[in-house]
Amino acid sequence: MVSLNDKYELDNGQVYMSGLQALVRLPIVQSKIDKSKGLNTSGFISGYRGSPLGGYDAQLQRASRYLKEENIHFEPGINEDLAATAVWGSQQIHFGSGSDFDGVFGIWYGKGPGVDRSLDALRHANLAGTSPHGGVLALGGDDHGARSSTTSHQSDHNWVSAFIPYLYPAGVSELVEFGLLGIAMSRYTGAWTGMKILADVADASVTADLSKEKRKIIIPDDFDMPEGGLHIRFPDNVREQDIRLQRYKGFAAQAFARANNIDQIVWRSDNAKIGIMASGKSYEDVREALHFLGVDEEVAKEIGLCLYKVGMPWPLEPTGVRKFSQGLEEILVVEEKRELIEHQLKWQLFNWKENERPVVIGKNDEENRWLLPAENELPLQTIIEVVAQRLAKKTQIKDIQKKLLWFKDRAKERKHREPLAERSAYFCSGCPHNTSTKLPEGSFAAAGIGCHYLALNMDRKTQTYTHMGGEGASWIGRHRFARDKHMFVNIGDGTYQHSGLLAIKAAVASGMNATYKILYNDAVAMTGGQKVDGSPSVIDIAFQVQAEGVEQITIIAEDPKIYTGLTLPEGVKVFERDQLDKIQKRYRDIVGCTVIIYDQTCAAEKRRRRKRGLMPDPLKRVYIDPDVCEGCGDCSTQSNCISVEPLETELGRKRKINQSNCNKDFSCVEGFCPSFIT
Repeated sequence: MVSLNDKYELDNGQVYMSGLQALVRLPIVQSKIDKSKGLNTSGFISGYRGSPLGGYDAQLQRASRYLKEENIHFEPGINEDLAATAVWGSQQIHFGSGSDFDGVFGIWYGKGPGVDRSLDALRHANLAGTSPHGGVLALGGDDHGARSSTTSHQSDHNWVSAFIPYLYPAGVSELVEFGLLGIAMSRYTGAWTGMKILADVADASVTADLSKEKRKIIIPDDFDMPEGGLHIRFPDNVREQDIRLQRYKGFAAQAFARANNIDQIVWRSDNAKIGIMASGKSYEDVREALHFLGVDEEVAKEIGLCLYKVGMPWPLEPTGVRKFSQGLEEILVVEEKRELIEHQLKWQLFNWKENERPVVIGKNDEENRWLLPAENELPLQTIIEVVAQRLAKKTQIKDIQKKLLWFKDRAKERKHREPLAERSAYFCSGCPHNTSTKLPEGSFAAAGIGCHYLALNMDRKTQTYTHMGGEGASWIGRHRFARDKHMFVNIGDGTYQHSGLLAIKAAVASGMNATYKILYNDAVAMTGGQKVDGSPSVIDIAFQVQAEGVEQITIIAEDPKIYTGLTLPEGVKVFERDQLDKIQKRYRDIVGCTVIIYDQTCAAEKRRRRKRGLMPDPLKRVYIDPDVCEGCGDCSTQSNCISVEPLETELGRKRKINQSNCNKDFSCVEGFCPSFIT
């Protein structure tokens, strides 16, 4: 019988699981492996949510029973760099009075911008090292196409900058296997191990073969460790740390990768002419491209095509590269975004004799023309075209031009086909931001990280944005030179807790005129409705910002009655939502930094809580009488709600409420209209 818990309970056979669930299974399997070896270890996981790892913390919390059984502790981070520092601490358990555990394996996670902001912590921790029975795996979630990010980001070069070797699994079925290899490599090398995760892997689901988790991990016998080893120690010398890092850790990682066949020659031909080298998602795309072109292993041997799968993009293991490259005339490197494998390959082949050295192409061809663009995502269509062109040039493969022409024709058809409908991102029905991001006439606002970012694409006079935690700081450098003398700044409660409070401190210190609108929606809405780490209340935030020197503070609440009898900071008052415009007009004329805390729970989270019986569901609904409605649209103007829909009648367009997605915000009834029935 199949159970939904099989993914965490079974040790053999096959299980169906998503990428995020595989990352939850990983520490459970690691703990069991350690026990089988007689090791008494624990696990520690910390990081900060963000696409494509946005739901990782939620999955960990759902599997808390299984984590607890294996003595694995999950501690959500306030932000990424503090979480990285916490994971660094998990490698220090034998300092001081020691520990009852042999070691603690650590897992850190963060999306690409989180890797960016955490480089200082990651670099320090990697220099310090890991413990022999601990080890650290750092998960970096990349969003190459900026599908859910403000940048089209790539963490690869950050791992290199911090001198952290990293792995790149090609699919869900490799996540646990590569994760185990990463922790083992970290234990061996004394370095952290990074692992690159894309949404294509994190969000996918497969039936995974658990036998891969049982592969034997081999400790290299061809690498000479320095005296004292490479692991963490105290006291330590920062110059000695750098020697261990620069002279040993990267080479130890290469030795480990070589011993465990992390990079693999997938296809080899006796009459080898052309090779393709790829990693992760690009490897899967190359296989799909070859399949479309009718190239399987048998055909590849006939035409002289070799295929190399890179599991560790950096540092690129040289022995396998040399073995693969010998006898080839050309190597095509397929990788997303900026090249990394290609540069290392060229460097490793540079001193080969000219008549033995293959031509290496990737981002550019032999004449330095763009071949595989670095911007945004690398489409499968582009890979198919490039692979077909190179094979046609170097081999005698049949019908390839005919297949390529057919593919291009289909692609043109799709490009010119009119979409049935286009749906752009928008606020949910009843979203607090429908009202909270409104501005008085003559004012403007700046956006930040969160759902309220969508106001940039609406008629909300919202211009510019910053990285997470920088909200409003750009006005420090702008306000002295601009004709505008005041700016509103939108910032979510999750961002406030993550790093936004520091931006408010900077705003106060600068003396700029700005009003921060802290949009308290009681959930991290963009990543699944998780609670804000630390769970600061509206009153907590009010006391905090007042202590930082904010001039005036007002709370705007959906239900002001909940504050009756509570102790508020001196001078802080609570008002209904209909007072927002009036207060904003007053605050924009105040010299200094002011704060409006807008208190209304996320509409999507309200719906979830009501369905789970965690929040009262109002016995109230709103309807529009079509016989009275004149189609003026003021209800839409007031609410900005997508549940207010057009209703085509014989007398023209009117309005109706879509009851299936209405979240009972009721701001539509503020429209100047007698047609509403509640």
